[in-house]
Amino acid sequence: MSVTPRRRIRRAALLGAVCALAVTGAGLTGCSSEDPDAGTNGLGKLSADKIQAKAGTAAQAARTVRLHGSVEAAGSTYTLDMRLKADGGTGSVAAEGTTFGLLRVGEQLFLKADAGFWSHDGGDAKAADKLAGKYVKVPQSDPVYKKFSGFTDKDVLLGGLLTLHGTVKTDGRHEQAGVRTIRITGDDGAGGSLDVSLEGTPYPLRLVRAGSAGTIGFSDWNKDFALEQPAKDDTLDYGKQLPSS
Repeated sequence: MSVTPRRRIRRAALLGAVCALAVTGAGLTGCSSEDPDAGTNGLGKLSADKIQAKAGTAAQAARTVRLHGSVEAAGSTYTLDMRLKADGGTGSVAAEGTTFGLLRVGEQLFLKADAGFWSHDGGDAKAADKLAGKYVKVPQSDPVYKKFSGFTDKDVLLGGLLTLHGTVKTDGRHEQAGVRTIRITGDDGAGGSLDVSLEGTPYPLRLVRAGSAGTIGFSDWNKDFALEQPAKDDTLDYGKQLPSS
């Protein structure tokens, strides 16, 4: 090795040591030349409006997604863990101290819960025992269908959730589950915030809804999962309308 390369190596090592001291509190500046967008999808260089648009486009184009977190709607708080695709979804919903499963395949919506769920607020105990642990087919004319089918609809959920209110701005780089993100906010956070992946496809990874109306995580983008109607032995068709409870 010639003298010149050795000197370059020593100089680089010395500079690295000096910059390390700066990071640990020596107060030195000008050492880091690292590009914060190096190795990213370049989203951090865009305006907040363009970041939001790209995130929305990526989300709608994805075949599948998992949503997990809480949503406040119509005076109730729902805790969701749903896997969604174009023709339906499956998962669980917790609300008002009860948890139930939801499964939609095409237009067929099924609800699965224990006897306590079906007998809530003084419901028929015999009917509750009959329905417990079964995939109960929800008639499309029943109010329950309209109320809960939206939790299994990818386009409806994403279209309603991925909206920030007010003036949208960027709010620095962050990290979600080990993935680097760029955060955008509406009205400095009062209108919600959204973390979008800086790695690969710009998928939304975390949403804080406006007005403290819940926080939702997004994961498993484009990871396929089985979506099939339950076996007949596990299915119960209650008829035209479910118990009012």
